[in-house]
Amino acid sequence: MSDNQSNAFEFTVSEISQAVKRTVEDQFGYVRVRGEISGFRGQHSSGHCYFTLKDDSAAMDAVVWKGSYSRLAFKPQEGLEIIATGRLTTYPRSSKYQIVIENIEPAGAGALMALLEERRKKFIAEGLFAPERKKELPYLPQIIGVVTSPTGAVIRDILHRLDDRFPSHVIIWPVRVQGDTCASEVTAAIDGFNAFSPDGPIPRPDLLIVARGGGSIEDLWGFNEESVVRAVARSDIPVISAVGHETDITLVDYVADRRAPTPTGAAEMAVPVRGELIAYVEDLGARQRLAARRISGNLKDRLRAACGGLPRPGDLVSTQRQRLDLATARLASGLRAAQHTKAMAHQRVAGRLAIGLLRQRLDAAANRLQAASTRGRHGLQTRAGRARVAFSPIASRLRLGLMTTPIEQGRRHLDAMSGRMDPAFIRIAETRRARLDGLSKLLSSVSYHQVLARGFALVTDACGNLVRASDDVKPGDALNIDLAQGSIAATVSGAPSIPKRKPRSEEGSGEQESLF
Repeated sequence: MSDNQSNAFEFTVSEISQAVKRTVEDQFGYVRVRGEISGFRGQHSSGHCYFTLKDDSAAMDAVVWKGSYSRLAFKPQEGLEIIATGRLTTYPRSSKYQIVIENIEPAGAGALMALLEERRKKFIAEGLFAPERKKELPYLPQIIGVVTSPTGAVIRDILHRLDDRFPSHVIIWPVRVQGDTCASEVTAAIDGFNAFSPDGPIPRPDLLIVARGGGSIEDLWGFNEESVVRAVARSDIPVISAVGHETDITLVDYVADRRAPTPTGAAEMAVPVRGELIAYVEDLGARQRLAARRISGNLKDRLRAACGGLPRPGDLVSTQRQRLDLATARLASGLRAAQHTKAMAHQRVAGRLAIGLLRQRLDAAANRLQAASTRGRHGLQTRAGRARVAFSPIASRLRLGLMTTPIEQGRRHLDAMSGRMDPAFIRIAETRRARLDGLSKLLSSVSYHQVLARGFALVTDACGNLVRASDDVKPGDALNIDLAQGSIAATVSGAPSIPKRKPRSEEGSGEQESLF
């Protein structure tokens, strides 16, 4: 037999893993572990959470199943020190042990305060606690909505205080003010009140009071949740926060439009004292009546003083009355004097106004009118006779037939001229077109463009002047060389060359010299 053979029992890997798993679960079926959360990245796509719990010298894997995560009062956060309650188990595939967490608690009040401070800074950065976004409370709300527990002493204190100060219509939205569902219920209540229609079966409140009695920081933690804070921030209805006693501070107190030290204080902020309001209104009424009497008395005194400075009515008309009396006394004698004056004037002219004299003047005027009429009639007849005699020599020449003949002749002459005008215009246009074509051909034949087409070039300087000799330019001058197709910009480089004269023997050779 080989030396390697042994009587020890052989286990498979799965058997060893299952044995270790049962041992760990039996020994640590329910444990509370304190540690700091590390590697938390939120929920997995499956809804589970995976992270690590660590302290100064060790680390442990942790998992929160999807069903347990939704029931957690405190959600895991990176770097938060917690006390995790659950059971230990192993993960056979990687030979690791882990804790399956069922509940999470912050590790003491210090951790809660650190988390509270972190959330407070976050909301400050978002501007949720800014004073300018807070709304004014209505002076006299008709309907008040209260979000609190219906069985506690808080609601009784609020209702009792409202009845003492100013009885108002109150709508209560019952919620749990402590526990896992506190935050979600308070959030739903605030959003629900804002969703009411002013004309609906349940009227929309003019003011909301979120109230709870005192307690520890753990008891009040539901009012530090982000959902509750954001619900108060987005509320269109003004909100009074009355959570805890005067020394208890929650995040809802910062974001609310007004913070009350106690629920009773919230009721006092919500409505004025009815008796004081009635007394204030009565005082204002009394002051108004007193002011009205004082103003009326001042006006009477001013009117009396003004009347004292005015003259008496009799004095105002006494002068006019005296003038009227004097005029009345002189009226009778004046009438008699006027009548006498008119009678004397009538007697002076009465002799010239006899009926016979008037008839004689009328007959003379009638005779003058008759004579003028006779002279006018004779004058018109004489002028008409003279005009008839002057018109008779030319009357025979103005017969209708004599005037028609020249008109017809002029019309026929005009028609004949119109008929000859169109052909004459066409002939003139053809003659001018033929002459224009001839001039165009002549211009084309003598144009320098024909010369350029044979290979020559036209050289001009920068001013457009023709360059006829090399002496016309100097080095550095700009030139423009026009070709048959296009042009070339050039610059003179070097000194101009002087053309050489041909020998005399070649001058008389009879051959034609080059143009260039």
